Amino acid sequence: MSPETVIIIPARYASTRYPGKPLVGLRGASGDSRTLIERSWRAALSVSGVDAVYVATDDERIADAARAFGANVVMTDIACANGTERCADALARLGIVPRVVVNLQGDALLTPAWFVSALISAIEAGAEVATPVLRLTPETYARFVDDRRVGRVGGTTAVMTAQGQALYFSKEVLPYTGRSYARTEQVPAFHHVGVYAYTPKALARYISAGACDLETLEGLEQLRFLYHGQPITCVEVDARGHEFWELNNPEDVARIEAVLRREGIA
Repeated sequence: MSPETVIIIPARYASTRYPGKPLVGLRGASGDSRTLIERSWRAALSVSGVDAVYVATDDERIADAARAFGANVVMTDIACANGTERCADALARLGIVPRVVVNLQGDALLTPAWFVSALISAIEAGAEVATPVLRLTPETYARFVDDRRVGRVGGTTAVMTAQGQALYFSKEVLPYTGRSYARTEQVPAFHHVGVYAYTPKALARYISAGACDLETLEGLEQLRFLYHGQPITCVEVDARGHEFWELNNPEDVARIEAVLRREGIA
């Protein structure tokens, strides 16, 4: 019998921007260093109502590290171009057809459990693809703009309809406003949090559609869904005072370790 809800953590070693990223050590509040992939796995385990968690990789170094801290590992095809393709490949190799598949990307270790729970609820309510968006604060907006100013790829922004359906995602800061924001102002821009929930049927359509120019140009896998007319439901989430940041570049290590210390995450 297939599990109803699964989380798959896709992880590859040969990242263009940050080779070996899943095995990078991050020191938490206790002073202990844990790898990025272990911290992402721990984040997945904190989500309630999930029947199984798998690390999906094509690299034995990541697989060995994941097995060492107790994770279930599924080896996937080296030809998988992105995390969504790796999730689909993992499902096929596991021989399961769950109701909800969550792709918790391996660099999103600070993802709060309630972000993932909100996506699961969206799929259960009828969405086929769902992803969280977080309104930028003036501070995080400035960080996004600074990253782009120096030519560094930072977080991704999302633009949506009034009904919360995705119009576009970009590594540029969209919408462009050309200004900064005071601490008391509301920023009209949203951070796309790199987590997805899908139905198996939506995943199968993604694979059969094949890569599109937009996803290749931006380096954003979710644009394949939009290009081929598959709606993506953007679920606005509340950070509840927690700082969210992905590990995109080596410069992010210090930022994330500071958050781990500040929030008492061991």
